[in-house]
Amino acid sequence: MRNRMERQQSWIYLFSILLGLAVGLNQPDMTARLEAFLWPLLGGLLYATFTQVPLTRIGQGFRDRRFLAALLLGNFVLIPLVLGGLVTVLPVSPAVQAGVLMVLLVPCTDWFISFTHLGKGDASRAIAATPVLLLVQLLALPVYLWLFLGGEWLQAALSTHLLSAFAGLILTPLALAWGTERLAQRNVNARRWVHGLSVLPVPLLALVVFVIAASQVTTVTGLTGVLMQVLPIFVIYLVFAAYLGKTLGKLFQLPAPSARTLAFSFGTRNSFVMLPLALALPDTLQAAVVVIVFQSLVELFGMVVYMSWVPGKLIPSPYE
Repeated sequence: MRNRMERQQSWIYLFSILLGLAVGLNQPDMTARLEAFLWPLLGGLLYATFTQVPLTRIGQGFRDRRFLAALLLGNFVLIPLVLGGLVTVLPVSPAVQAGVLMVLLVPCTDWFISFTHLGKGDASRAIAATPVLLLVQLLALPVYLWLFLGGEWLQAALSTHLLSAFAGLILTPLALAWGTERLAQRNVNARRWVHGLSVLPVPLLALVVFVIAASQVTTVTGLTGVLMQVLPIFVIYLVFAAYLGKTLGKLFQLPAPSARTLAFSFGTRNSFVMLPLALALPDTLQAAVVVIVFQSLVELFGMVVYMSWVPGKLIPSPYE
């Protein structure tokens, strides 16, 4: 069953997104109730994914200095430099500009791991790198916002949202998975439990994308003109991120799974953590919220493409 679902996963996610959009448009009263399930679903998805990765290998990711150097260089130097140059020429309002920057400046620290696992990347290195990614972005985000948007953004960035997301969506599932794997080493029922969890990442991710599409569709439809402005930006960014992963993988002489992990890290952004910050902005900047929500939907479609394109065409094993 697991292999069959993974072979058909792109179609499963596309169906889930379209179904979510349809439900959100036709049953708007359900959106608030659906939104309440998003964080538990993400936590369950990460727990199921973590249990499928030998957590005793996490230390190998920290010892791989070339991989970490490539990951940090791409996420915190090259991507911000490109975005900083891009926003100076974008013919968009300050609110839209703020939304683009907020959502693209920092890397994802939750479902990037699941996409890496399903897209044949190195999930153990993704897990090992996640605390580093989060800690660096905690330090870098205030600097980025100050440089690109001004000093008033410092206070918004220095909030507890990133720490809460890290504790709830990374540390808790990781600790539970570690405890489960330790128990499975000496208990046959726990080993069966871990084996049973192996079928859950695809259906849980399908539920996550369904809830996101359903709960955010009404917000997205409110500013269609703005969305048409930023759609090419987000699509071009996804292509750029994938090729940046391949380029840095070659430059740092990384194996194909590690290079794929770079591509998934560069392609997935921290939209869910940035959204609460955007919601706290003044009414004159609320277009930033729509931009961030829309980027998460574009990213979902992009990740569906990534999961077949990155391992199959862009970074095959061995990649050219």
